[in-house]
Amino acid sequence: KLMDMYDIDFVSVGKHGVTLEEKLKESAERVVNLADLISGENFDVALSKHSIELPRVAFGLGIPSLFVLDNEHAMAANKLTLPLCSKIIVPSIIDEWKLIQYGANPNDIIKYNGTSELMHFNNFKFNENVFDDLGLDLPLQKTILMRPEPSLASYLNTDCRKSVLSPVVDVLKEYANILILPRFKEQAEIFEGIKNVTILKPPVDTSSIIKACDLVIGAGGTMNREAAILQTPVISCYPGDTLSVDQFYVNNGLMYRTTDLEEITKQALSFIVNPHKPIGLKTDNLFELIINKTYELANSKK
Repeated sequence: KLMDMYDIDFVSVGKHGVTLEEKLKESAERVVNLADLISGENFDVALSKHSIELPRVAFGLGIPSLFVLDNEHAMAANKLTLPLCSKIIVPSIIDEWKLIQYGANPNDIIKYNGTSELMHFNNFKFNENVFDDLGLDLPLQKTILMRPEPSLASYLNTDCRKSVLSPVVDVLKEYANILILPRFKEQAEIFEGIKNVTILKPPVDTSSIIKACDLVIGAGGTMNREAAILQTPVISCYPGDTLSVDQFYVNNGLMYRTTDLEEITKQALSFIVNPHKPIGLKTDNLFELIINKTYELANSKK
């Protein structure tokens, strides 16, 4: 839907699974479908961000692969992919020894200062009227965007019918409008019918929504890091181990990290009353790095 929203031409391959058995079968199906799609064409490089299937298909077909990684805790995905990748681009804050333990060749690891979310804002144009365009009813003065946890992800073992954000919503709904951006239908149902809570229906301009909100509270990762880059106060209550890419923004004073309910609500109320001032963030040009390494791999094949 998001690709359609931005009128991008694409081919969609495969779908997700819920149970371990479904994930395995769907992954195998994607490998077959990708192999059928790719083998009939003359591809020079396979570029992916934490795809499990593309590096494996590329390796099998003799195509160099460039892999963009941002999660050192995704053990299954990393074990299945890193040994097969030609080059691996990772944030400098990630301990490369963890990647080597998964089978990555240290000579193939390319580091940069920042995180992959920097790519999301290369051509970003803030829509100041995003709330009006969505027809949102926001009776209170302050607005908080919340993103539930990735319950169906292989690296997080949680119940998709519950959310760590539920008790947070129960407290903060009295102080601010709450916008919920769910990941799937069952997650949306958790928050239906609650006072001052609006459930957003994707696809939406999440970047403009993040920037327009007074605070972001996320139990995931990507949207929290996007908020940090956009300088919107953000609290991470991700229920798993802290990712190095999140720690990067914590270290730079752009993200507050806690899973304690009392701390979350206390810090949230502090942020919506006294938001932090803009903080300078020095990063590398990830877009340029990916382009350069893609051409290097393509030329190495010739």
